[in-house]
Parts: sequence; structure tokens; C-alpha cells
Amino acid sequence: MTIRPILRYPHPGLKTVCAPVTDFDDDLKTLAGDLLETMRAAPGVGITAAHIGVFSRVFVLELSKADGVRNYVNPEIISSSATLVRQTEGSVSMPGATEEVERPASITLRYQTLSGEMKEEDANGFLAICIQHEIDQLDGIFWLLRLSKLKRDRLIRKWEKAGR
Repeated sequence: MTIRPILRYPHPGLKTVCAPVTDFDDDLKTLAGDLLETMRAAPGVGITAAHIGVFSRVFVLELSKADGVRNYVNPEIISSSATLVRQTEGSVSMPGATEEVERPASITLRYQTLSGEMKEEDANGFLAICIQHEIDQLDGIFWLLRLSKLKRDRLIRKWEKAGR
């Protein structure tokens, strides 16, 4: 497993819509391992292949050591709650920058495992927020776009002023 360079905001790759994975092979398992190591080094709790310049629909989450590592391939949200929650979010591509984002409190997700097995999962709370955040990135939607223009502009100015 290798720690890979992370694309930094405002890299144009962070706007790229990722392609579906079709090969469930050793290269995919290596990519997932590299994502995990890169995310831990960042540090973060989630990372997509797009964050390292690989534009495939793969992401890894590790919310805590106790919860373990979760790998998602070709994920799609098939339903979400009408109830919304606010959660502070950030990105490994914009370290140190955070802001509250509003998202559905619970979702149902369909995805594949690293071996290609199709799964369906219900998620709520912080897990649901993280999954939605990473799927947005796979769709080329950087988390800042979920903020009001005022909050987004303020955060970008602060980020640029810090020289990041």
C-alpha cells in the first residue's frame, strides 16, 4: 500500500465525474489499500479515488477503528429521508477548512464490494453524511458547492489567505 498525493482545491480534477468500475481485480484492491493509507495519513475519515486523481467510482471510509474500514464501489443513493441534519464537513483536498452542510439524515445505498458483489445498506447519522459527501465527490461536486455563496466565498478567502 502506498500513500498517494492528494489533489488540492481548486484542482480541476475535483470537478470530474468518475466512471463506473468494471474490473474487480487486484488493481482495484490495490487502489482501495492506497486510498486507505492516503486517507489515514491526511488524516481523514473518507476519501475517493478522485481525491488522488483516479477518476473511478470508488471510496473508502473509516469513521473509527472500532467501526472498521468500509469500501464502496459504484455507489448510488436509492432513497433519502426528508429529514435534514447539519454536520460540519471538510475535505482531505482542503485541509483545515470546515463548515456546516445540510443533508438528508438517512439514506439507502446500493453499491458493490471490491469483489463485485452487489449490496444494499441503510445508513443514518454521521455515516449517512459521509457517504453522501463522498458520492458528491464521485459526481464532481466538491463539498463547497453545498454551501451558500456567501459562506463558500468567505471560506475560500480564508483558505487562500492562509496560503494553502
